[in-house]
Amino acid sequence: MTLNKIILYYAFTPINDPHAVVLWQRALCEQYGLKGRIIVSKHGINGTVGGAMSDVKRYVRATKQYPGFGRMDVKWSEGTGDDFPRLSVKARPELVAFASPDEIVVDETGILNGGQHLSPRQVNDLVAERGEDVVFFDGRNSFEARIGRFKNAVIPDVRTTHDFITELDSGKYDHLKSKPIVTYCTGGVRCEILSAAMLNRGFSEVYQIEGGIVRYGEAYRDKGLWEGSLYVFDQRLTVNFSDEAVVIGDCDVCGESTAQVTNCSNNDCRHRAILCDHCIAEPSNLDCAGLSSHKLESSELG
Repeated sequence: MTLNKIILYYAFTPINDPHAVVLWQRALCEQYGLKGRIIVSKHGINGTVGGAMSDVKRYVRATKQYPGFGRMDVKWSEGTGDDFPRLSVKARPELVAFASPDEIVVDETGILNGGQHLSPRQVNDLVAERGEDVVFFDGRNSFEARIGRFKNAVIPDVRTTHDFITELDSGKYDHLKSKPIVTYCTGGVRCEILSAAMLNRGFSEVYQIEGGIVRYGEAYRDKGLWEGSLYVFDQRLTVNFSDEAVVIGDCDVCGESTAQVTNCSNNDCRHRAILCDHCIAEPSNLDCAGLSSHKLESSELG
């Protein structure tokens, strides 16, 4: 039986010719039969791909040979072999679409002006030491927090990462500027940039979780400060860290408790809805027109 894996990874390092790296990465994935999404920019690489475990391992070894990619933290999870519909490798101005590429300063060691990295244990230690003064700040699209989040976290009103800079500049979080803030996101890449943007705007003590929610969940499962399910960027859409995960989401149509995320039935649409088993069985609930009065959100790699 073939063992299949999905990996989530990123590395910040200067890239002089992103388009050349795109061609190399596409050829590498095609060589090993991998599918997924990879973004390359002048700041580095951000990707999630899946396939046979032996082929994914070969891909990781080859990718880490590139200068600056050797440090990349690769998160592994179980796959089915059919977790992505296709392979997409693109060059973009930013690894994550904050629409503000000049927020970060990057060299061969990574981002120079971002928040301090904390291991999962250090996150818990900080909370034990500083108590309710610690603010968890969600660095994802707001719909992702509806099914899982850190307890008592601040959830910014953002539909896509494009909204974060405007949200920070609005002044609504200025009262937090003197507090210890722990930013968090799925695998860590969005918080690399978000923490830098916050420090650039006068937030004085900003942290980020090393490896994101994924690493924290691996360490503490559902016995720590995280609650609920995690939205992911492949066909699974959601994962739990244990059988003890609580359900904190509610159906967009009827309000019933659920952690089930579904894609819009329009393949060209990037919207996601949260639907219970009953409502997901109704075809009219699976497209933007049918859900126009509900809480449709969009998703992006990061």
